[in-house]
Amino acid sequence: MLYTQTEAYGHKGEEKYVKSIEQYHCNIEVSNQVLSKESVVSMEDNKEGGIVKKGHDDGMKMAVSLLREFELPEGLLPLADVVEVGYVKGTGYMWIVQQKKVEHEFKMISKLVSYDTEIKGFVDKKRIKKLKGVKAKELMLWPPVSEITIDDKQPGKIHFKSLAGITKTFPVEAFAAGQ
Repeated sequence: MLYTQTEAYGHKGEEKYVKSIEQYHCNIEVSNQVLSKESVVSMEDNKEGGIVKKGHDDGMKMAVSLLREFELPEGLLPLADVVEVGYVKGTGYMWIVQQKKVEHEFKMISKLVSYDTEIKGFVDKKRIKKLKGVKAKELMLWPPVSEITIDDKQPGKIHFKSLAGITKTFPVEAFAAGQ
């Protein structure tokens, strides 16, 4: 249900305050967040028309296949107990659901990365954008990674961008399968 500022605060405004969204039998609780009309879309809308693989083995095969297809390192997503992997070819939207959060250390670069129970984003050639569910440890903080890119101008390098706009660059081989 959407509330305008008038309904929520008693004065005019164009911003929407979301208390809950009920679409496709899906309840999402959001409190005290201002969202644009375009962002008030249920996750199911992004998944429409997607190819879905359920279970660990089939899900892992699909995840690795997507990484290969888009020329991303096969070890980029070290997953465990995969429940579902999906991909919508028309939009590039992909999602991964696993039973529990995974923390993985990429030893070559001494970097600890956390993968939430749900990882989602838009995949394209050598790029994942609007990424959600991945965080990299920096000192005592866990900033979210919002974009991963392999740049043709810097062969052998992969770039991780945080929501704050900070980019870290590492060798691609640090994210090879088994690393």
